[in-house]
Amino acid sequence: MEVILASASPRRKKLLTMLYPEFRVIVSDIRELVPRDMTVDKCPEYLACMKAESIAANGNDKSLVIGCDTSVIIDGKILNKPRSTSDARTMMQLLSGRVHQVITGCCLYYMGRFQSFSEVTDVEFYPLTEQDIEQYIVGTEPYDKAGGYGIQNKGALFVKGIRGDYYNVVGLPISRLKREIETFMSQDFTQPLQSEEDKKDKKNKGRK
Repeated sequence: MEVILASASPRRKKLLTMLYPEFRVIVSDIRELVPRDMTVDKCPEYLACMKAESIAANGNDKSLVIGCDTSVIIDGKILNKPRSTSDARTMMQLLSGRVHQVITGCCLYYMGRFQSFSEVTDVEFYPLTEQDIEQYIVGTEPYDKAGGYGIQNKGALFVKGIRGDYYNVVGLPISRLKREIETFMSQDFTQPLQSEEDKKDKKNKGRK
């Protein structure tokens, strides 16, 4: 079975080699838009499914497609990748001395079926000085990462503690992903998928 990672993240690629030494990378070109009434904690999983589905629909339905999306959330707002040093500075000031959430949504897509989940990690930053922030944002590290920091690099110097999966903050909750894949792929894909109504009817007939 071929595996496709629907992400260009070098960090996710490296982590996925723990499960699959060989896989393809195909980056989705979807517009990352979510419904207006969707709560921020649901957005990563929604976008992960959009990415996986778009790749699968482009002639890859017989491959296991893994879609991912990571968000850094504080005060009910998503911090995307900073577009400028000003953006990065504002993000660091917002995260300084506080706890925020990192949520990675993952979606598995294979043979017309999908399974998705979200993993949440709480991250607490030390209070940051102006010098801490300015020295960090002059480098290249903040600008390709949600929330403007990388916990696997110099951003680790800001972290007081975490509650949850460290690799989730890096961008891929690899241990949970392994278990979700095992559950997902254990089903019989040759059999038609039963709807909830069919399951209820079958259950009710068994009681008669």
